Amino acid sequence: MGPRSEHNEVEMENFEMNHTHADSCCKQNKVEQHKTQTVSSLKAAIYATFHCLTGCMIGEFIGLSFGVTMGLAPMTTMFLSTVLAFISGFSLTVFPLMRNARLDFHSAMKAVWLGELLSIGIMELVMNSVDYHMGGVSAGSVANPLFWKALAIAVPAGFIAALPVNAFLIAKQMKKTVGKDPGQKPDGLMTRRNLFGCRSPNGTAA
Repeated sequence: MGPRSEHNEVEMENFEMNHTHADSCCKQNKVEQHKTQTVSSLKAAIYATFHCLTGCMIGEFIGLSFGVTMGLAPMTTMFLSTVLAFISGFSLTVFPLMRNARLDFHSAMKAVWLGELLSIGIMELVMNSVDYHMGGVSAGSVANPLFWKALAIAVPAGFIAALPVNAFLIAKQMKKTVGKDPGQKPDGLMTRRNLFGCRSPNGTAA
């Protein structure tokens, strides 16, 4: 075997070693990137669910308190609290979006209606079910400890039920979290392009 052949073999070995090292680094980077994306998605889902819960609870509490105090039938009370929860939940998303993204009401509603509808709907279904079965909606008075006990169980139950829904919606680009920064632009929110999967927030194809 001549010197040239030995030199070629050495180059081939070096090439294979470099190629193997590059593949290993690439796989490691992908794993780290996947972990980072998973953690980021989970945080976004938790924040979105908490934001939704805050909006829901405003209307939910007003409706339940009024219905129980006035002695309304449980179904009537739950219907009232659900309607008010949707109003307050949408308001807490739509109006900040109008202010931050400078959209009109119609455009803001078109941007968020699907994600909010699913998230609030699941949350209200679970919370009202817990309230009903625990007797909170028929407690007779907000001074009754049963009213607060049922509410204390219903709130985390609604959060737990809506969390995977929001995680799915965010993963599918069907919902975006409302930014904590008041000056955040529309790329931090769900737009019609995100909704129909045309482009992701950074402008690349989804």
